Formats: sequence, C-alpha cells, structure tokens
Amino acid sequence: MKRIVNFNSFNVFRIEKEIWDIEYHNHNFYELIIIENGKGSHHLNGITFPYQKGDIFLLRPSDAHEFTITNKTRFIYIKFTEEYIWKNLLTNKKNELKKVIQLLMDDRTFVYESGIKNKSDREHLLQLSRMLLHEFSHKSMYNKEVMADLFSAIFTILIRNTMNASTNKKWFSQNLSKIDRILYYINVNILDADKMKIENLAKEFLLSPNYISIYIKKQTGFSIQQHIMQYKVKTAEKLLLQSSYNINEIADKLGFNDTSHFNKIFRAYKNQSPSTYKKENK
Repeated sequence: MKRIVNFNSFNVFRIEKEIWDIEYHNHNFYELIIIENGKGSHHLNGITFPYQKGDIFLLRPSDAHEFTITNKTRFIYIKFTEEYIWKNLLTNKKNELKKVIQLLMDDRTFVYESGIKNKSDREHLLQLSRMLLHEFSHKSMYNKEVMADLFSAIFTILIRNTMNASTNKKWFSQNLSKIDRILYYINVNILDADKMKIENLAKEFLLSPNYISIYIKKQTGFSIQQHIMQYKVKTAEKLLLQSSYNINEIADKLGFNDTSHFNKIFRAYKNQSPSTYKKENK
C-alpha cells in the first residue's frame, strides 16, 4: 500500500477531479477532507460510504483510503501534524474539550461517516474552509493567527457534531468517565474483532478480564456482550442503508458466525430482518 509523506506541519489546498487517480494509501499526517461539491463513495479502512457536498472526513495517519467519483468532485484538503494541533488547537481549550480532541485524534478510533450531520453546520464549515484556504493562499498580515482561529472553529464544529450523537451526549457531559470511555471505545472499534476481545479490552483500560465484565454490568445494568451487540446492530443499520455491502458481507465484517446468526440478532433488536429493514428504510 502506498504511503504519502508530507513534511509541512500545515497545508491547505483545493483539488477537483472527475476520476480518482490516487491508489489506496495512508499518510504520515492527519487530514480533514471537505467535500465542496460532487458525490461518490469514500473507501476508508475497508468500509465504503457515499459522500456528497458538505461532508467532512477526519483521517489519522494509520487510516487507509481512496475515493470513487460519481460526479465531478471538488475537495478541500487540510493537512496537519500532531505538533500543529498542540501548538494551535489545544493551548486555550477547556480540559474536557482537550480530551475530546485527543480522543478524536487517536489512531485507535474509527469514524467512517462524514463528521457533519447538522445542515447549518455543514454550510458554516464549508464557508470556514474556503476562508481558511484563502488565508493560506494569500500571505496577508496576521494570516497565521487568522488561520489558527479558523482551524479551531472548524475543529470545534466537528466536535460538536460528533458529541451531538445521542450515544455520546452522556459521555461528553460526564467529562469522560472510565465507563463512558469504555463504551465509546467499543463504539468506534466495533469492526475490529481483535480489539473487541475481552482480554484486549481489559488491557486497554488496565482492568482484569473478569473484572471489566463485572464493572460494565454494575455501571450500566447491561453486560459487555449486550453493549457489543447493540453497537454491532447500530453499525449494521448504517452499512445496510449507506454501503454497497450485501447481508452476507455485513455479517462477516461484524464478526457474526454466519448470516443466520446475524439475522437472528438483528431481528431480536429491530423486530425485523436485515433485508426487510433495508427495503423499508433505503
């Protein structure tokens, strides 16, 4: 797999393509990719989701991706290093916001979909991205200070949309308690079978494999397996409606024994089969 190397701490540019001609790759930096116009599919870490105008994707160095373009697409790229984040984004933030930023930047977290759901935020973020691009391209007086403020605003809007998800409101408001960090970790790593092993999950949070199950049950009233299944079903809903995978492929990606097992679990949570859910909600 190709690895793209960038030696600048911060870079902003716009490209427009009718055909994606860059092979599947990862980077040595972080990047925000804003869809200014167009539509197609984004292939990220083996998962495919559609994209459209206003979508934004946050990629970490370990993330591998490429695009398939359906309609001519204009991208705005914001490339940055961890050093740039520490110097320009974390210095004046409140402690809880710093922790959220650090979690979003963590290479162990997966965020496949666009980070922006709110309609007005999509418009604001597009405008901020264009302003950032202008400041970067035109070296006016105090442009570094203006760029830092614009980048901070973009990232804060991204965080607001991430935290507005109902599964994350409690996690945010309680200032990242251990149980919320565990549940968030399960949520973002649900497709990684190795990370979902009890012994590896326990090791991540410095707990014993036996105690982490007891701890989660005591804190939430639900077993760790119930939480894992709940997140798997939520991920299955997204894959059924937003990806090109068939039911057999989704069952395999989510680590079910077979399609029959997947059907049984999905029906238990949603009171209908995956195929019926897809047909009624597509």
